[in-house]
Amino acid sequence: MKILVTGAAGFLGRRLIRELLARGELAGADGQPQRIEQIDAFDVVPLEGIDDPRVHATAGDISDPAQVERLIDAGTTTVFHLAAIVSGQAELEFDLGMRINFDATRALLERIRSLGTQARFVMTSSVAVFGGALPATVEDAHVWSPQSSYGTEKALADLLLADYSRRGFVDGRSLRMPTVVVRPGKPNRAASSFASGIIREPINGVDTVCPVAPQTLLWLMSPDRAIDNLVHGHELPKDKLTNGRVINMPGLSVTVEEMLASLRRIAGNEVANRVRIERDPAIERIVNSWPGNFSANYARSLGFVFDTDFDSIVRAFIADNAALAA
Repeated sequence: MKILVTGAAGFLGRRLIRELLARGELAGADGQPQRIEQIDAFDVVPLEGIDDPRVHATAGDISDPAQVERLIDAGTTTVFHLAAIVSGQAELEFDLGMRINFDATRALLERIRSLGTQARFVMTSSVAVFGGALPATVEDAHVWSPQSSYGTEKALADLLLADYSRRGFVDGRSLRMPTVVVRPGKPNRAASSFASGIIREPINGVDTVCPVAPQTLLWLMSPDRAIDNLVHGHELPKDKLTNGRVINMPGLSVTVEEMLASLRRIAGNEVANRVRIERDPAIERIVNSWPGNFSANYARSLGFVFDTDFDSIVRAFIADNAALAA
């Protein structure tokens, strides 16, 4: 089995590759386990820190058609497409967002169609496809109405994947992810970046700003559950996907105030007091357009997993942080 992972140098990409290497196999088109012989790890910057002969790391522009042809050939069994321009940057740089989040996705799908391999294609979508007047709990059938360029790009990609799958060109699954926290490293240009920052920075001894009101409701998922669900989404037989190829992932609905209470409870007052509220209208406009709770009944029926409390997410980050520092 030959697998392509785009966005491989990113936080989830690196974790996914490590998980795939540890598993050693995935289900093939016939549902039977196949040994993972090669992982093509692609990103705009080279993947570093994973030393395994099965991993072939390259860097380049995912929107370059010639690059896409080099990345996917007749032997490519599976694509995990994680490469994306994040929400805040996509809002500021419209052309870049469209080129990477939509045009490149179409190019990858089209390459598989041209080869006739019907490769399995697993990609991440976003709750940002929703917006406007939203119920307290968003049902799976709720009509999409994105309020940002990023949300629009993700919605377009979802529709494209669904149609390519309907036509039998690919075996696609789009997993509409909650905001994944807590991410290590530095803040990025995603509107949701603060959701990790208000936990990560204080634990690392750094003062930080929360740009939204404490009562802001977020739909969250831990990194561990995100990786579990990416692999599970791949392994599902296509005849189980009776309600479509775009799936709202289950998550944890929690307010910023509750997140900070968890931080205070677990890490103490000194750490929690490193967070101050300074509301940013531009970020609030984007974040408040996203749903804070989903039924995710379809995903639950398919066996996708979710976090049950935020305390466990904070504890997991502290443990991971300590392991990295050791």
